[in-house]
Amino acid sequence: MRLTSPRIAPLADHEFDADQQEIVAPMMATGRVLNIFRTFVRAPKAAKGFLAWGNYVLSKRNDLPAREREIVILRIGFLCKSGYEWTQHTEIGLRSGLTAAEVAAIKVGADAPSWSPADAALLRASDELHHDQFITTPTWTALKAHFSDKQCMDVVFTAGQYTQVSMILNSFGVQLDPGQTLDPDLKGF
Repeated sequence: MRLTSPRIAPLADHEFDADQQEIVAPMMATGRVLNIFRTFVRAPKAAKGFLAWGNYVLSKRNDLPAREREIVILRIGFLCKSGYEWTQHTEIGLRSGLTAAEVAAIKVGADAPSWSPADAALLRASDELHHDQFITTPTWTALKAHFSDKQCMDVVFTAGQYTQVSMILNSFGVQLDPGQTLDPDLKGF
């Protein structure tokens, strides 16, 4: 984690105004409003727009299978040194079919020996988008060997969304939710 305390404090339940309450009501119905959303609702109009796009990226409208989507999200979160993002999506990735060994290998990247060619292409694309905001022709060709045009678009959409999320989390100082533990590789960033 880059900051040990929030720059923008998350709101407690009793602090939500009517607009904020409307945004978090579906989350409250499931029993938990995460710190990311408790922070975002300080800007309700931005939160609504963010949630609309974020819901696309995390939904079945995104044609990447959940496991592959999580490879992209976790690689971007790790490259952005976003402890909050990494922590949240490690849990989601494991539920989406990644193994603990694969999650650990995401930190290494495409050159870890365990990756299939499709997974390695996702990791290379994530690296290139992070470092140069562009997927090179060889990496695009590798992606196209395994994924449709729409899925390749969704790789870019997913990497872009989670770059933005990581920037927000890091800059606002969103802290882990109760019960979570920060990965030691992301301490001190």
